[in-house]
Amino acid sequence: MTDRDARPTAAWDEEFDWIVVGSGGGGMTSALTAHHHGLRSLIIEKSAYVGGSTARSGGCVWIPNNYLALEGGLPDSEELARTYMAATVGDRTPAALQQAYLKYGPEMIRFLRDHSAMQFEWSKGYSDYYPEAPGGFADGRALEPLPFDGHQLGSNFRYLRPPVMPGVRYTSISLRAAQIMGGMRRHWSGRRQLLKTMYDTTRNILTRKAMLTMGQGVAGRLYYSVLRAGVPVERNTALTRLIQEDGRVLGVEVTRNFKPRRYRTTRGVLLAAGGFAHNQAMRDQYHPQPSQAAWSIAVESDTGDGIRAGQVAGARLDLMEDAWWGPVSQISGQRYPNFSVTERSTPGAMVVNSQGERFVNEAAPYSDVVHRIHELHNSGGVSHVPCWIILDRANRNSYMLGLAMPALPLPRKFFEHEDFFKAPTLQALAQQIGVPGDRLLASVRKFNAYAESGVDPEFHRGESAYDRIFGDPHFRNPNLAPLIKPPFYAVKLYPGDIGTRGGLVTNALAQVLDQDGGVIQGLWAAGNTMASVMGHSYPGPGATIGPSMTFGYVAALAAAGKIPAEGPT
Repeated sequence: MTDRDARPTAAWDEEFDWIVVGSGGGGMTSALTAHHHGLRSLIIEKSAYVGGSTARSGGCVWIPNNYLALEGGLPDSEELARTYMAATVGDRTPAALQQAYLKYGPEMIRFLRDHSAMQFEWSKGYSDYYPEAPGGFADGRALEPLPFDGHQLGSNFRYLRPPVMPGVRYTSISLRAAQIMGGMRRHWSGRRQLLKTMYDTTRNILTRKAMLTMGQGVAGRLYYSVLRAGVPVERNTALTRLIQEDGRVLGVEVTRNFKPRRYRTTRGVLLAAGGFAHNQAMRDQYHPQPSQAAWSIAVESDTGDGIRAGQVAGARLDLMEDAWWGPVSQISGQRYPNFSVTERSTPGAMVVNSQGERFVNEAAPYSDVVHRIHELHNSGGVSHVPCWIILDRANRNSYMLGLAMPALPLPRKFFEHEDFFKAPTLQALAQQIGVPGDRLLASVRKFNAYAESGVDPEFHRGESAYDRIFGDPHFRNPNLAPLIKPPFYAVKLYPGDIGTRGGLVTNALAQVLDQDGGVIQGLWAAGNTMASVMGHSYPGPGATIGPSMTFGYVAALAAAGKIPAEGPT
């Protein structure tokens, strides 16, 4: 990987000012910024595809005090954002790092508006994850990309990493619109959204447009901008080591199409190569157990290369025990697990552990749910891995289950590997999934009483504006309805993730720090290669991509001399 003491004795194959390792949102934003400021830049990408986990995501970008939300009427400010970060992230990460994010995030969005094809819109109504906290907003701060025709990429379209969900390239639907459509059987807003989506999809197919939205929209627009700027992107190019002399990073050694090459840099190297979601050895070393790569929807090339390279170069690590968690289910024959967001929140669905007992607000932010799973599984003496979503026919007839449309029979493949179960009674369902029948029945009776009253005194489900995003306003409590109509269903849930959040410790300018807190000259980090500015918190939708793009932008500014960096650059 990396050799701190290696001397660059061999000849260089090529020289660049700015070398970016990784082609996700942070990497491409950084390369565009560096190019704009006159630096000859290069992006190297380990896999055959461009876009990283950004291309596989929901595509939200969480940037407090951004101009789009302000123009839309959100009364945000840097002071309110700082208050909210203090209430959610707290002092787990340095104040200077948080302040840099709040300062440069809005600036980054304006830069991309003015100097790239990246265009966003405010996702009004997609709440901050803790809207009741000081400085939080129920209308949210999230941005989503405007649809982008992937055919503008020309022949390079085939190199854009495909989405997790099939068909997304033709639907022109935002994440917020998909949430609205999920309640199509219960209210007209969902039906109208379904009709609009069907119309847009048909139009796109007939006009031969591949409209990219969500993570595809972000990655596609950035990739188009990179190509238009003439920034080279070398795919199938893996970082093998950083080249250092006297503690300073002078360049990289890579393997490109199985051949070694050495690239020199005059300004620095940005490690934006993701985390270690698909490195099982690192998961075993750092994560609470059980932790499986098979439960992650991060890209398969997310194997910790950048983190290990920085570590060997002398970098300090932090937050390695944490990830951007979320419950997932698995379907036979499906390549990626299903990231469970809405199913847990819909009326008539509840989550239980191996004893058939509720243990969490099912509608809470997904990362919080898995934090709770880990906490109880590893300390309470009761297995919470896997746990189960329990729902009834009324729920199944009214709301989507993953990508399965409401009311339609679930495909046979759902039931092939004991991840989905169906039974005529709760007692029979309990027997199928191996939980005590009497305890499951007691849990359902208690849950049904809460649903009738509209109040969940145990876990406070439905009290937060975030909970209600995925609820149904036709109920007294939008997140609660009794489970009474057979047949009943159970869906096995695992503690999955969308990527890891631990990595290289940086200063406020994204410069990587060594074990003593000093700057490793010539080395920078962003995205999931960097120890997250969010600490153990997840303040809002896009709190992964937002910081990745922001600190990629900041690193390029500092390397270009537009922000005074610590030490010579």
